[in-house]
Amino acid sequence: MRSLTSIWRRSIQARVVTSTIVLSALVISLTGWALLRDVASGLADSRRVAAISEARSGFKYAQTQLDATVETEPAMQSQTLTQMVDSLTSSRGAKRTYELVLEGPLSATDSGVPTRSSAAITPGSLPADLTTAVKDRPGTYWRYSNLALLGSAARDPAVVVGSQLRAPGSGDTYALFYLFSMENQQSTLDLVRRALLLGGLAMVLMVGGVAWLVSRQVLDPVRMARRIAERYASGNLEQRMHVRGEDDIARLSTSFNQMAASLQSQIRRLENLSRLQQRFVSDVSHELRTPLTTVQMASEILFDARETFDPQTSRSAELLKGELDRFEALLTDLLDLSRFDAGAARLELDTVDLAQIARQSADDALLARNGIAVRLIGADQPAIVEADIRRIDRIVRNLLANAAKYSGSAGIEIEVSQNEQCVSLAVRDHGIGLAGDENLRVFDRFWRADPARAQGGTGLGLAISREDASLHGGTLLAWGRPGEGSEFVLTIPKPEGTATRPAIVSVYA
Repeated sequence: MRSLTSIWRRSIQARVVTSTIVLSALVISLTGWALLRDVASGLADSRRVAAISEARSGFKYAQTQLDATVETEPAMQSQTLTQMVDSLTSSRGAKRTYELVLEGPLSATDSGVPTRSSAAITPGSLPADLTTAVKDRPGTYWRYSNLALLGSAARDPAVVVGSQLRAPGSGDTYALFYLFSMENQQSTLDLVRRALLLGGLAMVLMVGGVAWLVSRQVLDPVRMARRIAERYASGNLEQRMHVRGEDDIARLSTSFNQMAASLQSQIRRLENLSRLQQRFVSDVSHELRTPLTTVQMASEILFDARETFDPQTSRSAELLKGELDRFEALLTDLLDLSRFDAGAARLELDTVDLAQIARQSADDALLARNGIAVRLIGADQPAIVEADIRRIDRIVRNLLANAAKYSGSAGIEIEVSQNEQCVSLAVRDHGIGLAGDENLRVFDRFWRADPARAQGGTGLGLAISREDASLHGGTLLAWGRPGEGSEFVLTIPKPEGTATRPAIVSVYA
């Protein structure tokens, strides 16, 4: 059942063919039902008209026979009636298509009304309402019924026609019933029903085959376009669709090929620009290393000797040393980002306990210097993942440094939690928080929430942290509310796990 549901959901051709077959079967069934009803009605009406006409002739003949009877003795009258029934049911060399039932005299009540019939007919073959109508008043009446003989399980549809007969000598009244079998009409109706069923089934199959062929002609180019698009996604940009003819599908293939060529050209141009940009950043960073080292050595000498300088020169030496340290950190971050951009960053995996990292981070000297109280949550239980300890430690230090420098919060919470798929570590403060879309832009390179944060940092820490998290197959998310605080949640998947559902749901989300 699941495989059928998958086929229905993924295959347009299966949906088209199935829908066409179902709708065609419904239309053919309704049409066949209407035709069969008309045929059945026509056969029944034709048989009823013929039966009533033949029965009236029989009633007239029977009444003539009774009119010619002069005997009034019951024994002679009974013999005459029996002969009349035998005469009316005489086949005259042809198969009889009806049975007779004669009831009477209707005035006999002592031992019941005598009944004569041409065969052993079951009592239920005569409709009760028809019998009552014939006995109550003169005239010819008819009903549809089922004709069944005693000892036989078969019940054939029949037309029952009845009328009164009156004996002139005795004045007795009799009820004569003709039971015309509709077996031939039923056989014809069964034949028509089988023909409609087989014809309808064949038509449904043919319509399904036509729908399959037509949908295949339309969908084969679409499937080819899908396969080529998948090859584009895998990096094979040389694939093109085959163009045949000049119809709409051919024009679609031509347009697809033109789009693919344009995309290939744009992608290659962007790849070249990206390579040039990465090479430029890498070359500049490396080339700046040597002069930076020289300037750094000179600044250290001046910084160490700042006490011998006048106050203005001493302050200049301190500023020079601080900015050079910041410049060196910026170059280091740029080199790391260039490795991420070039896809050259690699992990050195090891068993890492995020709970232990949280406990160690709580003793960070930066937090102590800023007088920030740290509260640990869930760090007493091991939370083991396979990760690069250097990169994980750098992420946590960046989060704590940002909270200490920019949040304005007197306390920080570090929470560790895990589920079957991943381990999450959250750093939560109760400071100025994040507003609007800052929770998304905070990971942009060189972005700062306000100009006051331009001092003391490179603006690349969170961007590098998110790249480190992605390199592990994890996530780094941020939430916050103005004036209430902010929270950063790092999620690292366990082996064979995923980070799609972090183990910590932010209180600010």
